[in-house]
Amino acid sequence: MPNRNTESVLITGASSGIGAALAEAYATPGARLALTGRDAERLKGIAALCTKAGAAVSTQVIDVADRAAMAAFVAALDAERPLDLVIANAGIGGSTSGLVGGDRSEAVTRRIFAVNLDGVLNTVLPAVPLMSARRRGQIAIVSSLAAYIPLPGMAAYGATKSAIKSYGEALRMELRPKGIGVSVICPGYVRSRLTANGPKVQPFVKEASAAAELIKRRLARNPAVIAFPWPLVAATWAVGALPSWLKLHLLSIGLRDD
Repeated sequence: MPNRNTESVLITGASSGIGAALAEAYATPGARLALTGRDAERLKGIAALCTKAGAAVSTQVIDVADRAAMAAFVAALDAERPLDLVIANAGIGGSTSGLVGGDRSEAVTRRIFAVNLDGVLNTVLPAVPLMSARRRGQIAIVSSLAAYIPLPGMAAYGATKSAIKSYGEALRMELRPKGIGVSVICPGYVRSRLTANGPKVQPFVKEASAAAELIKRRLARNPAVIAFPWPLVAATWAVGALPSWLKLHLLSIGLRDD
């Protein structure tokens, strides 16, 4: 069921990119926003913009990979004012290309999994029983179009995004009888600090503000998946549908052994 009462919203990773833009999109008079991020100064700036728009805003610098801290944080927020919408957005990128087998490769890989996978679980799992008890609420998990195809140099990132996409889709079926909506968001390239360090060619790149408005609009309808932009979605699906041998061959063109 669509959750049209989004007065109390938790957004992780709200200090930049899509998270910051979503915070501004949901900042309306009467709304209560709880924003987390790793950059205290950026988070403070976003909070000021949201407050100016009429929302009541609280911020917390917290590592989403910290299970105990996140559980306590979500419980405290919900006790103060029941959460209507939880957006598990926090995530990091990082290339492991050329690092396979080294200490740095392991550190980067494990950190990506800790934030992108454990961080989502640490955000979502504490909220589920609280929403279940009142039989209402909505959860949004920010994945990526990278969830659909394996990308060389982005093994850890793609794997985590694929995992949370599958998790979110299954969770949607499990929680629907309890009155809880679950949507998985799969953006293409969105202009942010993350994509600033990404590939030089970023087809159909979208501004964060435009992406946030699209996400907010579609979340109101509680879809299973929100994937955009459509030309890149179509291309990704087409490549993903190829036989594995051909798909991997095409995706690895340009790679070479060092």
